[in-house]
Amino acid sequence: MNSIFWRICRWPLFVILLMASLWLALVSGSYPVTWGDVVHIFMPASDHTLGSNADTQTLEVVLMQIRLPRILAALLVGAALACSGAAYQAMFRNPLVSPDILGVSAGAGLGAVLGIVMGFTPSAIQIMAFSGGLLAVLMVYSVSTILKRHDPVLILVLAGVAVGAFLSAFISLLTILADPYSELASITFWLLGGLGSVSMSDLYRSIPFILFGFVPLVLLRWRINLLSLPDDEAQALGLNTKQLRRILILAATLMTASVVSFAGVIAWVGLIVPHLARLVVGPVFSRLMPAAIMLGAAFMLFTDTIARSASYMEIPLGVLTSLVGAPFFVLLLLYGRRSI
Repeated sequence: MNSIFWRICRWPLFVILLMASLWLALVSGSYPVTWGDVVHIFMPASDHTLGSNADTQTLEVVLMQIRLPRILAALLVGAALACSGAAYQAMFRNPLVSPDILGVSAGAGLGAVLGIVMGFTPSAIQIMAFSGGLLAVLMVYSVSTILKRHDPVLILVLAGVAVGAFLSAFISLLTILADPYSELASITFWLLGGLGSVSMSDLYRSIPFILFGFVPLVLLRWRINLLSLPDDEAQALGLNTKQLRRILILAATLMTASVVSFAGVIAWVGLIVPHLARLVVGPVFSRLMPAAIMLGAAFMLFTDTIARSASYMEIPLGVLTSLVGAPFFVLLLLYGRRSI
């Protein structure tokens, strides 16, 4: 009975958690905002009135131009990283895999650092970060295709680690050579992740690529479950495992590179959120993917709210996700060990 009740209630609970995180993000911050103010701005026809036109103009700027882009960006980042993490973990049959396993974050980081050092505009830096992430995965996949006699999954992971370390060395070199007065702060904050400079134009450029990666995962969600089987068994059932992995790598990489290009490197989201979703809904990918998307969006929204509200200065998102993610992942491991 409890199992049936939980199966019915878990999806409404996901929606409630997401709505609660959204409400908290709207009303929290250095400028005080009430729920009535939010209703007044987003529903002008309501009966709620403010004290003056100046208050209304200030609230419009705070909610529509500052908080709303950050909220939408946090939703996109959390959903994309969690969905990509779930796809990578299913594809590699390894729960310790995260979206940056193939060097996406390192490649995007190198592209962004190059753009900052060369004095490019923010839009050009975002394009370079996106291109760097795709090129890094292309390098990893090229190495894996050369070594055809070995396990393709293992080779992909090892090549990703090697390429990621190689690109990270160049990032460190450029960081040392960067101007400490004009470039180093921007490089450091970008590598730690954050949504403080996100604009609606950044989201407009990234949403098409996120959707282009998301649609194949939705259409192939039933076939992805077969990747949990050994390759010979999956192929015996009529599944082309090599072609499916290529599609998944491209889709997950597009989603990850798109959000990293404007949010910076944000760790742990794509690793712990799929774990948590798997504990709630199980390993079936058709259920795991929507659960991971909602939990990832809520987690990132809540984390970004803390990042801009907990102190007089903004805390980088990568720092908070690591502080929360690492202990939480240890708790998940302990829980899984007791449940065996």
